[in-house]
Amino acid sequence: MTITASDKTQARADWDAAASGWSSHAPEIRAWLGVATEAMLQMAEIGSGQHVLDVAAGAGDQTLDIARRIGRSGLVVATDISPSMLDLARRNAASGGISNVRTHVADAENLMLESSSFDAVVCRLGLMFLPDPLAGLREINRVLKPGGHLCSMVFAGPEANPCIRILISTALRHAGLPPRDPFQPGGLLSLGRPGAMDAHFLKAGFINVATTRLDAPFHLRRTSDYLDFVRNAASPVAQILAPLDAPSSRAAWADIESQLDAFQTEGGWTGPNALLLTAGQNPLPPSNAAGAAIPKDRS
Repeated sequence: MTITASDKTQARADWDAAASGWSSHAPEIRAWLGVATEAMLQMAEIGSGQHVLDVAAGAGDQTLDIARRIGRSGLVVATDISPSMLDLARRNAASGGISNVRTHVADAENLMLESSSFDAVVCRLGLMFLPDPLAGLREINRVLKPGGHLCSMVFAGPEANPCIRILISTALRHAGLPPRDPFQPGGLLSLGRPGAMDAHFLKAGFINVATTRLDAPFHLRRTSDYLDFVRNAASPVAQILAPLDAPSSRAAWADIESQLDAFQTEGGWTGPNALLLTAGQNPLPPSNAAGAAIPKDRS
């Protein structure tokens, strides 16, 4: 699949359009991903005084968690393809009195940052959207210091994420489009195949690679609350349904809602969800017997 400059421009526009909706649902997102985010920061071994890169940071909820963890002597740089998302991250940091956050508009496959400049990197629910996630991981490896750690979070496969499977398959059917391979590049579940993340990390040059699966159910009051979140913040679904006229769009959403009602109980709506957290380390350079680093062959 060839990705053009216009594809990247469209992706930027789609996420810019979703920014306000993402921000309006920040409390629900934080409740949903809070435990997994804390695990991600621990697996990246983020600590006081570090310089940390947050790739595909979005509105920066986890960016602020990093900023608090590293303290005033540290710095976190939030990158995203969407300027509107990063504007939210800046405003959220300012309103929280947090001064050790910087933002940088960049494609994750071309970060435009200095090599070996960060102690740790995280990427929360971003890698799966990359047309070439291996290129993104190699770019992250480039900006990590030797010995630095990366931890990424992506969705597990379709069997573990029935709500996403219902959303995508039903939207495609109503849009008159054929079913998609859930593991095709750029999709919500594209990196959920067992072993895929470990293989990508290893190919990108990371060592000590390990993946942990974590259940993260989405708890809300009603099915309609989840659909409100999806309509406002889930750009991939909106993209599929965008060409439909109003009656067809309403029919698609009604069909989706009727299927998702299966997860409604007397105590509220609970959508099953599973995440994969993968951690890896940028290798230290080999050393000779005297302890000095062996220079790289530049021939």
